[in-house]
Amino acid sequence: MIACVDVDYRDAGAVAACVCFEQWDDSTPVLESAIEIRDVEPYEPSRFYRRELPCILAVLQTLPTLPQTVVIDGYVWLGEQRRGLGAHLYEALDKRAAIVGVAKTRFAGAEPVALVTRGQSRTPLYVTATGMDVAEAARHIRMMHGSHRIPTMLKRVDQLGRGYLRADSRGEADT
Repeated sequence: MIACVDVDYRDAGAVAACVCFEQWDDSTPVLESAIEIRDVEPYEPSRFYRRELPCILAVLQTLPTLPQTVVIDGYVWLGEQRRGLGAHLYEALDKRAAIVGVAKTRFAGAEPVALVTRGQSRTPLYVTATGMDVAEAARHIRMMHGSHRIPTMLKRVDQLGRGYLRADSRGEADT
């Protein structure tokens, strides 16, 4: 199983969201989860992982099993031996799941990074990884469903976290 995770911050707390699917090119999730997090660490420049990591771990704990791969919105590595959110998540999961970071903006010094262009967009996504080769991670992101720059599953997890769509852990949408 593959999971895309995202966290949406609110005035008070956050919503952590997770969308799971079986194959990289799947168009619909097999499982969704969104949880409210009331206690969120304050933002600290260059220590963003302290705020985001507990939220991601909490939503991953709602899943029946740990996915083989977790896709995050952000970087795994911020530079040579400088860990980003993804590297911290990899360690927190005892290296039991590969972590793929997909960022929309360039972070100077983030290496190794693969640039992935999708659809008609000329603006790349910046892909980093641990537990998986960066080139392999880039191939997976390139083949994800959707004809636009942002793959369908990444767009879906963002929407779920923002509350545009509400779903319970069985993947059934509330109407």
